[in-house]
Formats: sequence, structure tokens, C-alpha cells
Amino acid sequence: MAFTFRAVMRQYIPKRWSEFLALLSLSTTFFLFLQTRDLSMQLSNERIKHTAEGEEFLETDTILREEENEEKSRTIEGDVDAYNEREFYGKLDPMELNNTRKAKKEILFFNRVPKVGSQTTMELLKSLSIKNNFHYHKDRTQKTETIKLSYNEEKWLSNLLDFFNPPSVYVKHVCFVNFTQFNLDMPIYVNMVRDPVERVISWYYYVRAPWYFVERKRAFPDLPLPNPNWLKKDYDTCVRRGDKECRYQDGDERDDFGQLTEFFCGQDDDCTGFNTEVAMRKAKENVEKHYAVVGVLEELNKTLTVLEHYVPRFFKGAKDVYYNEVKIFSKINRNIYKPTTAEATKDIVRKNFTRELEFFDFCKQRLHKQYLALNLDKKP
Repeated sequence: MAFTFRAVMRQYIPKRWSEFLALLSLSTTFFLFLQTRDLSMQLSNERIKHTAEGEEFLETDTILREEENEEKSRTIEGDVDAYNEREFYGKLDPMELNNTRKAKKEILFFNRVPKVGSQTTMELLKSLSIKNNFHYHKDRTQKTETIKLSYNEEKWLSNLLDFFNPPSVYVKHVCFVNFTQFNLDMPIYVNMVRDPVERVISWYYYVRAPWYFVERKRAFPDLPLPNPNWLKKDYDTCVRRGDKECRYQDGDERDDFGQLTEFFCGQDDDCTGFNTEVAMRKAKENVEKHYAVVGVLEELNKTLTVLEHYVPRFFKGAKDVYYNEVKIFSKINRNIYKPTTAEATKDIVRKNFTRELEFFDFCKQRLHKQYLALNLDKKP
């Protein structure tokens, strides 16, 4: 028996313990390599999901999912509301509500507002440029995003768009520019809006997401890293303590793009001033006069339907492309960098957003009118 045991030991265990340990170490290293490689691939996928594009794809998809759920649970009361809207507005003429007919050149300008689903809209336009045969142009990433321009910068931008061969699209974060002051034809303006309070909350956590400042640091190495205490501060605490970035006072000039009306009001000095009457009034005037469509993120289905019908040269097939191509960029169900904000906090903030909210409601009503004017049998 002892002889047999020794024979087995000689056969399966190396003669020297060093060889045995080397074999064990090699096996362990190989196992760890396989596990690390798998983990690395998973982390890589997660990093892609949480890039600037991925975060907004996710947020847009989440909002759309909520919209779809609301539509599924829509009752007779909702149909009565739609009927009342038709009764209230009366007969609507889509031609009268469509500024695209005024365009002398097929140049589309998407002067995108941050955190309203604009990244998703960009990807949609990029995909549609291939299907609908138009040129797609996008402004480069800026170290400091400047939405208010000097007179010479306005002129340069206007000439740039005038230089593009139609049909073309140009995308840039910038406030409304009136091209006629340079004796140039106006482009076809489009944009998106979102509940103003939800938008500033989204921006608050957007700039605190780890991938955001890592990507910014990679693009611009001389940028300083943010204070860890600032990164960890949640929105509820920021509002409760009355920190400057979470105080929204009438007339304030904000550096966080928190003023929605500014993007539609334009480049004049009186357009810069949070929640002011003059900025809201000018923003409404410009939307009514110059924008073909201002979509609403919370009503993305209706927005895509209106874009398809009012700006068909660029948005033909937009809904199909969105659901079959663009939407696939959203892979996960929640943004781990954006915790839930208390409704009580939102209510506090809303009290200071009266004119911003009025402008948002104005854009929603305009979108509803444009949709109702189409007299479509099916709901979007």
C-alpha cells in the first residue's frame, strides 16, 4: 500500500516543491488574467455607457420610457383633454404654423440647449444625414463653451452657415443669432426644451459625474480637478444651504447655462438675466417667428412626429431611425451618478422659475398646436 501511494505521488507531483509552487503560481496567474480581462471588458463597456453621449442617451430613454408608460395608462379623461385642446384652438392650418416655408436655403441650425436630449437629437441628425442625403456639421469641443458672442463672432458664425452647401445641418451650443443683420438669409432653426427645473438638476449632476471631468481633463490637461467636497455635494443640500450655484435670483447672470430663455432670446445684453420678463418675451417672439420646431423632451414621440411633417427634408423617417438605431445607445436603466431629488426641493426651486416655466409651457402649447394641425388619425 505504501509502495502504491509513493508511486502515485511520484507520478502526479513534481520531484521538487519549487516546481510545484511554480506550477501553482502559473495556474493562478492565468486564472487571474482571465478574470481581469473579463472585468476590463465590462468596465470598458460601462465607461462607454457613461460618456457624455451615453449619459444623455440614458436620460432621454428613461424619459421616453416614462412617456410611453403614461400613454399606455391614458384614460378617457386624456382624450377629453385632447378634444378640449382642439375646441380651444379651433381650426389650425399647418402651413401657418410652419416657419420652414419661409426658408430660402436648406440650411438647418440646431443651436442646442444643454441637457434637453440634444445629444440624442445630434445622433439622430447624424443618422438621418446618410438616409436623407444632407451634410452634417458640428462645432468642435470647447474648453470654455461660449454661448454669447461678440458682434464679430456673430458675423463669423453667420457667414460660416451661409458658406455651407445646402442641404446642410450645423449643431452648436449658442444663443439665437439673427442672420438678417448681416444681410444673410435665416437658416431653419430647430431646438429642444425640457422642464427647466429638471434641466438644471440634470446639469448639476452631469458636471459632477466622474467620467465628465476625466474626459475634460483628457481633452484639456491644464484644467484643474474639482474640489472633492464640491463633487460629493447633492442638490438637496445645495438648495437647503442656499449655496450660490443653487440660488436662482431674478436678473442673475448665470455661468451654468441655467437660463433656458437665453438660448432663444438671443445675443442682446437684456437677454442675459435669469427669469426676467424681457428675456422671456423676446424668447417667445423668436420662437414664433424663426423656429420651425421647438421639441419637448418629455413629449419626444410628438416632437419626432412634428419634425417629420414640418421639416421633412431633414427629418423624414425620424421616428423609425430613432427607435431602430439611435435608441440602441441607451443600454442601462438608471444613471448611477444622479440620485433622486426630493420633490420638496423641486418645489422650492420652482418658485424662482416662474418665467422660465412660462416659456416652457409656451413651447409645449406651440408643439401641441403644430401636432393638432396635422389632423393625424393615430396618436404619436
